[in-house]
Amino acid sequence: MRHRLPIVPLTMSLLAAAPNAHSQYQLPPAQLQAIVDAPRAPALGLSPQRNLAMMVDTPALPSIAEVAQPELKLAGLRINPRTYSPSRFSFGTGLKLLDIATQKEIKIMGLPKQLRLADTAWSPDQRYLAFTHVTYADRDGASGVELWLVDINTRIARRLTAQPLSYLAGSGFSWMPDAKGLLVHVKPIGRGKAPQATGIPSGPILQDSQVSVGARQLRTYQDLLKNEEDARLFEHYASSQLALVDLSGKLRLIGTPDMYTDVTVAPNGKLLLSSVLQRPFSYVVPASAFPRQVVVRDLTGKQVHLVVNKPLEEGLPPGNDAVSAGVRKVSWRVDAPATLVWAEAQDGGDPAKAAEVRDIVYAHAAPFAGEPAVLARLGSRYERIVWGNGEVALLGESWYKTRAVKIWRFRPEQQAVAPELLFSYSAEDRYNNPGSPVTMPDSAGRPRLVIGADSTILLGGSGASNEGDRPFLDRFNLTSKAKERLFQSEAPYYESIVTVLSDDGSRLLTTRESPTERPNFYVRDLKRSGAEQLTALTNFPHPTPQLKDVQKEQIRYKRADGVDLTATLMLPPNYEAKRDGPLPLLMWAYPQDFKSASAASQTTGSPFRFNAISYWGPAPMLAMGYAVLDNPSMPIVGAGEAEPNDSYLPQLVANAEAAVEEVVRRGVAERHRIAIGGHSYGAFMTGNLLAHTRLFKAGVARSGAYNRTLTPFGFQSEEREFWKAKEVYQAMSPFNNADKIKDALLLIHGEQDNNSGTFPMQSERMFQAMKGLGGTARLVMLPNESHAYRARESIMHMLYETNSWLDKYVKNAKP
Repeated sequence: MRHRLPIVPLTMSLLAAAPNAHSQYQLPPAQLQAIVDAPRAPALGLSPQRNLAMMVDTPALPSIAEVAQPELKLAGLRINPRTYSPSRFSFGTGLKLLDIATQKEIKIMGLPKQLRLADTAWSPDQRYLAFTHVTYADRDGASGVELWLVDINTRIARRLTAQPLSYLAGSGFSWMPDAKGLLVHVKPIGRGKAPQATGIPSGPILQDSQVSVGARQLRTYQDLLKNEEDARLFEHYASSQLALVDLSGKLRLIGTPDMYTDVTVAPNGKLLLSSVLQRPFSYVVPASAFPRQVVVRDLTGKQVHLVVNKPLEEGLPPGNDAVSAGVRKVSWRVDAPATLVWAEAQDGGDPAKAAEVRDIVYAHAAPFAGEPAVLARLGSRYERIVWGNGEVALLGESWYKTRAVKIWRFRPEQQAVAPELLFSYSAEDRYNNPGSPVTMPDSAGRPRLVIGADSTILLGGSGASNEGDRPFLDRFNLTSKAKERLFQSEAPYYESIVTVLSDDGSRLLTTRESPTERPNFYVRDLKRSGAEQLTALTNFPHPTPQLKDVQKEQIRYKRADGVDLTATLMLPPNYEAKRDGPLPLLMWAYPQDFKSASAASQTTGSPFRFNAISYWGPAPMLAMGYAVLDNPSMPIVGAGEAEPNDSYLPQLVANAEAAVEEVVRRGVAERHRIAIGGHSYGAFMTGNLLAHTRLFKAGVARSGAYNRTLTPFGFQSEEREFWKAKEVYQAMSPFNNADKIKDALLLIHGEQDNNSGTFPMQSERMFQAMKGLGGTARLVMLPNESHAYRARESIMHMLYETNSWLDKYVKNAKP
């Protein structure tokens, strides 16, 4: 039987749909606008000699006009075609110096009138400060990235070279070790216009797959090349000219233009380690996996030594411990004139293969004759080396599957002496983390271990404990293995070490904060006593004084199976539960995977941190009369051989039930007026909790993924491919359970999301499913926005939608 369509005038149906399809940016209530426009503290960068700091003014959010500037999406990168540099939308608008000893600010003369500061770097001798300034000219002018120099003695800035920079990663410039000039990536002189698309295909787009390659993880990357026209366009913008520029601005070209990515100078200043992209490109992986030639060159550009020709790498073997086969992580040894260091997998990069030695770390000194020396044979994956001197260097290795981390001490100049194990711990065990080694820049500006006369090093860490985080600094004796605690943050403040100002660790640059005092910079002199230890460097005012008296408490509670959980409970100023009764509550979370229940039970955060009311998290809703439960623990535990995601749903529900029970028990919330929300994996969590519980009256899901079959080669920490864990992928996908969602779901997504896995289509398809099933949902697609939202208009509209949604479905909800 044929069914006739209802006779509805086409114009009427289009008109009826139009208001939902297009709208203008909306402003939230004034209380939320004030949070978005709150003043930001300047960024601070310490000088090599640690007696000066640069202070960069942080501007307000960029406008949508700024965010909507031309942008190319090629090979997994986002490029500004006007400036031949990575797209960016926020720049420093002011620059000055701060004298650490006197706490006085020093003005810099000669800065560009409308400063758009992108990147900065001190010269190793501290005589100069280099920075890049981005210009957007009118139709008759030229846009580009300019290199500028500040003379620290005269406090005068000047443009260093007329030739604009050109780069797709990093900052496009770096200091030479002798501080007499800089290595720069400049736009090739005489470069023509970018290739223009004809719109007429030259033929079909072809791709091949071969059985001999074996199983590979192919993540769902965004912004990939689509055809040969894209490839030629990428080649145009990826090509740059290496050059040396001296302090007078004289430019000396190095070789010929090429598709340079990483280029680093050897500590002796005579050689360059360069990585150059090669054809063939790929349509399934980004530029980071394209073929490349890693070569050592001299300062004329001549090839001195071929390190490796890396082939196109379209995916790794399955598993989070998979790495590239062959040479990887090539770098200079920073405490030697010109020595290369790298790792090579001994299992082909495949963690599924049995191997007693997984990685070998090699070193090869210039002139690179003979065989490279073996620095270490590792049972897991090489992470990095922190260099000190010929007697002391620290090497780290890890294995994600077990979360095991090992730190070794080895002697670079005594390779016959076996490495010595210093620390062995679990990456997820925050309580027993020994901290990270402290480094300081050497005379060439390279980071070196701070080594004491009695064979000691300094270790700094977060100091996680049952009472919360208490940052610390330890002196660790490499011979006796004894630790001496030099500093630890004490209540009622949270004080974190920015850097060490003296070799003995007695003078520190810290940030100090309390629930009502925003972070400010201090110098702490441990040789003094009491309050005399502290000298304030900055005095940034409270950004949102109207919310200064927000109440914050770090709460602890248990899951039904006994796992300890923590959260940060935030309440509006002057609120009293007994007097005022329960409030509508927004819970905002992000699940984490663990291999042990004990690690999952550890306390996170600190009750003494500043009550920051950022527009990005859930805290703005405090201004609208809501209670907020921020970052409640959502651990997913897979002990032993079990995979965490095999029991994801029951554990997730148990976490949420425990959080709801706790806020209701405290009298700050009632069951029928609680919302759940999150960003990215937190949005995925939100969809699942609405599908599998009725704990929440509404959900706010931002930039999420909801159908895991669209990320078939793993997601988050899940390392099994879809075809080996179909039931897990299916069960964990909120899209598959959209028919079970009975409460209101707000979906927000950047229409140009470039995060792997969270395609905008994920939110679009989830909304279509709920709409078709008769569910209550709203889809908000933010133009020109990526995974995180940047424009002031977008942030304002995000808060407008969130506030309107919660007011409609939560604030006045009935039991």
